[in-house]
Amino acid sequence: ALTPAAALDRDGYRETLLTLASHTGTHMDAPSHFIPGGKTIDQVELSRCVGPCQVAEAHGPLTPQWVEERLRLGPPRLLVKGQGEVTLEAAEKMGELGLLLLGVEDYTVGTSLTGAQVHRALLTKEVAILEALDLSQVEPGEYLLAAQPLKYGGLDGAQVRPVLLDLQ
Repeated sequence: ALTPAAALDRDGYRETLLTLASHTGTHMDAPSHFIPGGKTIDQVELSRCVGPCQVAEAHGPLTPQWVEERLRLGPPRLLVKGQGEVTLEAAEKMGELGLLLLGVEDYTVGTSLTGAQVHRALLTKEVAILEALDLSQVEPGEYLLAAQPLKYGGLDGAQVRPVLLDLQ
């Protein structure tokens, strides 16, 4: 919700009060979102959020083999374009192989039945999770990603405005 807090004609400046959840819009999940005692969003290592990444298109359930191929071929940050479903097995493989960051276009990883397990598998390994990306104008390939979350002290997630720079 947006509420005017100050108006130009009345106060000489304009300011708006925002009321939103920590997981509104494009956002990053912190480990504390699902892990008791896990890191909060201000404790997430920014090195996970900035650096070389790959955009890969996928539709349907992701397999551990698909994950191995992506991570063998490219950098350890992965943005999934399309309706690729992050399965528990794929999430476990991502954590095992040292994925730093996973981004998806959906508002959550996994399904309504598997989402909590998928989150736990990734967040236990401190894989940064970016959700609700818009990759519609992005071609698969390698990029430089800058996706720092807002530094909300002690929260379970925060908004992000990710930027991809073409390495070509």
